[in-house]
Amino acid sequence: MSTKRPVGNSCISVAPLMLGGNVFGWNIDEPTSFTVLDAFVDAGFDFIDTADVYSAWKPGNKGGESETVIGNWMHARGNRSKVIIATKVGMELAPDKKGLAADYIMRAVEDSLTRLKTDYIDLYQSHKDDPETPLDETLKAYDILLKQGKVRAIGASNYTGARLTEALEVSKSAGLVSYTCLQPHYNLYERAGYESDQEPVVLANNIGVIPYFSLASGFLTGKYRSEADFGKSARGANMGKYLNDRGFKILAALDKVAADHGVNQAQVALAWLMARPSITAPIASATNPDQVKDLVAATQLKLGVESIEELNVASA
Repeated sequence: MSTKRPVGNSCISVAPLMLGGNVFGWNIDEPTSFTVLDAFVDAGFDFIDTADVYSAWKPGNKGGESETVIGNWMHARGNRSKVIIATKVGMELAPDKKGLAADYIMRAVEDSLTRLKTDYIDLYQSHKDDPETPLDETLKAYDILLKQGKVRAIGASNYTGARLTEALEVSKSAGLVSYTCLQPHYNLYERAGYESDQEPVVLANNIGVIPYFSLASGFLTGKYRSEADFGKSARGANMGKYLNDRGFKILAALDKVAADHGVNQAQVALAWLMARPSITAPIASATNPDQVKDLVAATQLKLGVESIEELNVASA
């Protein structure tokens, strides 16, 4: 079991790997989701990511499916106090259900709590910036939820470095709860945006970081090498953008480091993220217990300076 890491300045500490809940109720059903969640917790891990909008994109779904599965699982296992649940608000569920206005947050949090079958959310996050709502309005709503005990800490997802800085300043000057965590798009392939824009802000302000698409939707597992591989999963159609000179350089470096350590490429890509000083816990999803074992093994992989440098150079 890996050492726990604090989530920024919050009261929450977590193991260095977060389980992505976007697949629950999307490409795996509830019984399969339970086996994945059980495997994750049985391995000594506790940090689970979801959102109210997961998985509204699936035909027949309306959003909330992932939270419902997680809520049913916690209820069945009686383990609410042993897991750290992070969910999000703000993405459009319906024309009147979107954004970060205070009245909407107050409605949305109740819906999430009901689906999760719990009376508190450990980490409640703004899913994306809402330029039409003043930052202080959003933060005041979160402040009330924190005082009511419905939320333990708040985070921001998809915020630019400038907007995160602005939100932190508003919290400070108005004496409101502040964001303690950022959820950015970041991985070995997608580096430039986070490293130049958001990373300096999170390091300066001790903000936790839980990157999504840690494996670039599966590209960094090494299973997509040509267009012929696109049929291997539901996400294969998105792989074209990675099959370029830089993508192949990254795969070659992953292949080499994986061979050097006797592990697979996904484990190397996750270990590279975990080794970066600003990262708290990368998010990765699994559709069966074997994949969970694989992800968990990445937390035991310690990459040396040389291996990290090889990956940095290939992905620069």
